[in-house]
Amino acid sequence: MKLKNLFVVALAAAVPTLAMAKKPTKVAAEAPVVAPEPDAEPVITEECVMNVSLFHESVKNKMFADAYEPWFDVYTNCPNANKSIYTDGTKIVEALYQATSDAAEKERLAKLAIEMQDKRIKYFGNDPKYPTAYILGEKGLAYIDFYGDTKLAEARECLRSSVEGMGSSSKIMVLVKLVDASYAVYKQNGNAEQFIADYELASNALAEQAGNANNKNAEIAAKQKDYVDNIFAISGAADCSKLDEIYAAVVKDNISDLDMLTKIAKLYRRVRCTESDVYFAACEAAHKLQPTQESAAGCASMAAKKGDYEQAIAYYDQAIKLAMVEDEMEDVADYQYNAAFYCYNNLKKYADARKYALASIATLNGLGMNKGQGRCYIIIGMCYASTQLYPQDAKGRILNKTVYWAAVDKFVKAKQVDPSVEAQANEFISSYSKYYPTKEERFDLPNEFSGNTYFVGGWIGESTSIR
Repeated sequence: MKLKNLFVVALAAAVPTLAMAKKPTKVAAEAPVVAPEPDAEPVITEECVMNVSLFHESVKNKMFADAYEPWFDVYTNCPNANKSIYTDGTKIVEALYQATSDAAEKERLAKLAIEMQDKRIKYFGNDPKYPTAYILGEKGLAYIDFYGDTKLAEARECLRSSVEGMGSSSKIMVLVKLVDASYAVYKQNGNAEQFIADYELASNALAEQAGNANNKNAEIAAKQKDYVDNIFAISGAADCSKLDEIYAAVVKDNISDLDMLTKIAKLYRRVRCTESDVYFAACEAAHKLQPTQESAAGCASMAAKKGDYEQAIAYYDQAIKLAMVEDEMEDVADYQYNAAFYCYNNLKKYADARKYALASIATLNGLGMNKGQGRCYIIIGMCYASTQLYPQDAKGRILNKTVYWAAVDKFVKAKQVDPSVEAQANEFISSYSKYYPTKEERFDLPNEFSGNTYFVGGWIGESTSIR
């Protein structure tokens, strides 16, 4: 009879009686089970089939102690019988581990939990849905669950191998624990390069999961990405000088590898090391190979550092267009703000600064984001406050003060839409409101200051209230 038919017959015969059984069927003492040869495929007996059914039902009912004996019999004698040996086995061993206070028993169960994953790889490592790479992730998690901080290096090695194999299909917990374990190992051995590489691998996978509209766990992935980003930020490995020590040679050796250069540039921007010469070198090389928003933004920062702000704006224009193509609209808003800042602060091109700032506000509005708009309104207000619209004669000196009304309007708007800038906005409101036209000055120009509103002309071209 073929093995498949044997399964069916055995299960049909076993299930009605197993429901009544209280103890697992034991192998007769006079007929001991003979261990198979090391390279031989274990034989799946009727006894195995019956015990699979028995332990599986016990696990379903959370009767883990009852499940152990039939499970261990199958695990020992026919480990290739069914994948549930390992999925249910993990639950059984974990439950028994938590239930006992005996140190020797805990150690035995911990070793069994790790051995179980190795055996699963041996017999089911070719499973298309849960291949060896996936199982290595389970092994890494088992190291952490059963050994805590005592086998972090082993855990990290398994988790790293798992993520390398599974990529963005990795379990979220595997990705998070890879960063946790790698960070702990980094604190022990100071190997920043290893920790940074692990962080990048996990962070990129989480970002891909978070950005997948069809992923039901996208929101969880996004939150966990924030978590690993925070771990990396506080780790000390993100120190710009340390990054330079690691990546200066990598950039030089991969000057024609667009993928590597882009990854390095993204890492530097993520940890705000965008003043680094290594970052600039990576961006410049990548931009020559194939312009991207990342490379364009890096080149913009490089140009600004050299004092070439016109060139910086030109690069930001490229970055804006490329980021729009990639639908990275938060980046678009950042680039628009940066362009606005350089136009205001360095080039004194106030009308252009307002154009970029308003564009950034519109982009953030489209994303439903208020944070970030405040800094744009403050830039516009500063541009207004820095403007002289009229000649410096007696009348002009009074009319030039009207720009402060318009400027304060923007500072008020800034804190209304974005509470994060409230303190800065209040400081500017207090400073510039001192320079409003006085009552006496408005009395001297009755034609200009009739009514309750005033139109501020020139490039500003806005109506404001007289106060």
